[in-house]
Order: sequence, then C-alpha cells, then structure tokens
Amino acid sequence: MSDSQDSIQPGGPSGALSSLQARVFFLTWLSYASYYLTRKNYSVVKTTLQNDFGLTKMDLGNVDSLYLTAYALGQFICGALGDRYGAKKMLVFGMFATATASLVFGLGSAFLIFLFAFGINGLFQSSGWPNNVKAMSRWFSIRVRGFVMGFWTTNYQVGGLVATALATFLLANHGWRTAFFVPAVWVAFVGALLLFLLVEKPQDKGLEIPGPETKPVNAADQVKASKPPFLEMISQPIVLGLGTAYLGLKLIRYSLLFWLPYYNNKALGYNVEEAGYLSMMFEVGGIAGAITTGWVSDRFFPGKRAKLAAPMMFMLAGALFLFQRVGSTGEIPYAISMALVGFFLFGPDTLVAGAAAQDAGGDKASGSAAGIINGIGSVGGALSGVITAYVTERWDWERLFYVFVAVAIVAGTALLMFSVFTRKSEE
Repeated sequence: MSDSQDSIQPGGPSGALSSLQARVFFLTWLSYASYYLTRKNYSVVKTTLQNDFGLTKMDLGNVDSLYLTAYALGQFICGALGDRYGAKKMLVFGMFATATASLVFGLGSAFLIFLFAFGINGLFQSSGWPNNVKAMSRWFSIRVRGFVMGFWTTNYQVGGLVATALATFLLANHGWRTAFFVPAVWVAFVGALLLFLLVEKPQDKGLEIPGPETKPVNAADQVKASKPPFLEMISQPIVLGLGTAYLGLKLIRYSLLFWLPYYNNKALGYNVEEAGYLSMMFEVGGIAGAITTGWVSDRFFPGKRAKLAAPMMFMLAGALFLFQRVGSTGEIPYAISMALVGFFLFGPDTLVAGAAAQDAGGDKASGSAAGIINGIGSVGGALSGVITAYVTERWDWERLFYVFVAVAIVAGTALLMFSVFTRKSEE
C-alpha cells in the first residue's frame, strides 16, 4: 500500500474518508491560526499602550510573562482534559473563552486590567494546541504525519502573520482597541464552526485510516489501560526530552513574536506600521521551514525526528547571529536574515511539538503528550518577557540576540544527546 493512500484524495475509492480528512485538516488549521488573532495583537500595540498609559518596559514584560505562565500551566491541564473528554469540547470552550478575554482587554484602561485579561487569555489559549494536535492525530497515519503536520503547522506561522497584519492595520486606522474587538468576534465564529462541523475521529463515521495504524513508535506503546494517559506520558523520557528542547525553542520564538515590532520601532527606528509589517518576515520564513522540514522528516527520519530537529537548531543559532550582524543595515538584509531565522526555528518547532508529539502519544495519549511537551516548552515562553526586558534594560538588544544564539546551541545539543541516548536504549 502506497503512502498516497494515507493522504487526502477527493474522488478516490475512499472518498468519504478523504473528504472528512480535508474537513478536519481545514477546521483544525483554521482553529489554531485563529487563536493567534487574540494573542499576537498585544505585541503590535505595546508601544501605543506604553505611550498612552505610561507603562514601563518591565510592565509590558510582566504582562507577557503572566500570559505565558498561565499558558504553560494550562497546557498540562487542557491536554489531559482533551484525552478524557474529547478535543472538540475543549476547543469550542477555549475559543469562546479566549474571545471573551480579548474583549475585556480591549475595554481596559489600566495596567491591572491588561495584566488580568491577558493572563486569563493565556489559560484559555492553552486549549488550542494539544487538542487540535489530538484531533489531527486520529486522521493521518505515521507514514505521512511529518509532511501533513509540517503543512498543518503553517497555521501558527500564517496565523501570526495575519494576526500581525490585521492588528497593525486596525491600530493604524481605527485605534488599538479594535485590534482586540475584531479578532474576538472572528475567534468566536470559528469556535461555532467547530461545534457544528468538526468530527473527532474516523470511527464516528464508520471509517478507518488506510495503511499503517496511527500507532505510536515509542512511548505510547507502553501506555497501560489502568494508568491515565497523562501520568504515563509524563513519565516517558522521550516526552520529557522533547519538552526540554522545546523550552529553548519557545523562549526564542515568543521573544521574537512578542517583541519584534517593538524592537523594530525602538531600536531600528521604523514607525509603528513599518515595524509591524517588517516583523512578518519571521512567519514568512517559518512557513517554508515547517513544510520543508516535515517532508524531509517523513522521507528520511520517520519516527526519529529529533535527529533532524537537532542540527536545524544549530543552524538557527547561525541565522540569529547573522541577523544580529546585518539586520540593522537595511530592509532587505533584515528581511532575508529574519526569514532564515523563521525557517530554522519553525522547522524543528513543528517537528518537536507536532509530529514527534503524535508519534510519542499515539491515538490514546496524543493530547497529553502534546500538552506536556508544549507545557514544558512554554516555561521558556513564560521566561521570554522577563528575560527580554531585563537583558535589554541592563545591557542592549545586541546582547539579547547573543543570548538567543546560546539558547539555540544549548537546546540543540540537548536534543542531539537525547536522540543518541534514545537510539542506544532501543538497540
């Protein structure tokens, strides 16, 4: 049976399955991309909030950190709840809740309201990743998972890109509050689509996935029926190792997601509109990196994706160093070097948090595995706001990018060591 039998094939012998695969892919892709509309808007309006309400850089960083702390804790909870109660219920609830939190933020006029609303938003945002990953894991076999998930995880590059463009447009033309109101309405609408249209697993329609079953290749083979999936996954070295590497990736990614427009404005001198649009090169490079890396992992590293992710993290360190050296010399060098950063960051990012998490958790525990990996990784995200504010206040932006270079090297080394250890333990 060829690999093509596992992919979307409208009009083929398994037309009903192919149609539902396409529907699930589209709905979950749209769902996670839409979460970014109520997440990325804050980074775009930071300068405006600072000027209008007298906030300090540390105030802005504290809002980031509370959001990301809540997001990290929520990953563990929402992944486990998704395995127990179903991904669909968690996604619908999460999307309506994050839309409400965004409305509250947009109505606010004080630091404590911003802090509270964005912190609560982080908790509800955490429903998105583990449950969308779980919903996808049941519809595609392991033979095509890398490419499918590589393409699917363009949702958070496209989502971040569109969110930045939308928030920048709304800020420039209609004021910062609309950058929270409009995304809230859209996210609630997508939540309603999931409620009525999302099918959680093929068996609900009397269908089966062709080809190899969507079984795990490592940790989830050991999941015991008497032990909850979350407890089994959190005791697995493969899951903990991927989470630790993801901590470094998320520290860098969220620092760039939340601070690039601010950096472009304050350090490089672009106006707020130019700063927002220029930062989109990060996601542009990320889209290419996710798709390319996913295909390569299926072709050469199925079930052993850490072996591809680790060297890409060293390349990420090189791209960050290059950006620091040439990014301030003009728009073209900025665009090219930042696109390279996006390529080599989102490539391993999509493997670690997407296909590798599904490989580890399998059908039964993919929500828990994705939640644990993303939860540990989100500790890095939670530290990103404070680290960014502290390093740039105490030293400068140049030192911050050198910190990112070091983090990428350390995380890549840890993942490389982990992949070698795993190979030896399996021999």
